Amino acid sequence: MKSPSPNRARRCFKRMLRLTLLLAFLAVAVIGYANLTAIWASRGRLYDDVSALPRTDVGLILGTTDRIHGRENLYFRYRIDAAVRVWKSGKLKTIIVSGDNRSPYYNEPVKMKQALVERGIPVERIVCDYAGLRTFDSVVRAKEIFGVHSLVVISQRFQNERAIYIAQAHGVRAYGFNARDVNTQAGLKTKVREIGARVKMWLDVNFLDTRPRHLGEKIQLPE
Repeated sequence: MKSPSPNRARRCFKRMLRLTLLLAFLAVAVIGYANLTAIWASRGRLYDDVSALPRTDVGLILGTTDRIHGRENLYFRYRIDAAVRVWKSGKLKTIIVSGDNRSPYYNEPVKMKQALVERGIPVERIVCDYAGLRTFDSVVRAKEIFGVHSLVVISQRFQNERAIYIAQAHGVRAYGFNARDVNTQAGLKTKVREIGARVKMWLDVNFLDTRPRHLGEKIQLPE
């Protein structure tokens, strides 16, 4: 059996190289576009100044744990701080705390609710969403389970951008109030993960017809 001629092998290698480079270019283009879409969608809808924030009545705090490996999670603290600022501005009637409740020993909504009550927010104005397993689920459930069509998302800017994109894709008018960011090594790791999260966001909305993992009966918010 004859081995391929050197010229034929080189041509085959060049074709494979061109295909590899094309696929790499397409992957980079998709990653870049998916990340930019969240920025474009949230343009003009993110606020650092609470006095400029539109009144929406309902706030949605995106979940995170209060401690990581025994240490305080600054993402948690800064989100609670931001929520208290918005509440005290008089622009909210209800706060939904949405997060993961994977076991009796891990319950993000309850931890957030406790922290808010300790800061003076009335317990009867706080509603727990125990099935906010990720940002997509929290936003879509706010509409489909709690009947919300306008809200302010309270989290760090990078997550607010992604949440607003998801909200707009599902017919929800959303704004974001930016909690203080975390400028540590952990914060850098979170931002790196955010690149992939935005690709998943884009695919969920445009191609995968994704639904929240859990839906269930509708829940009426307090009047």
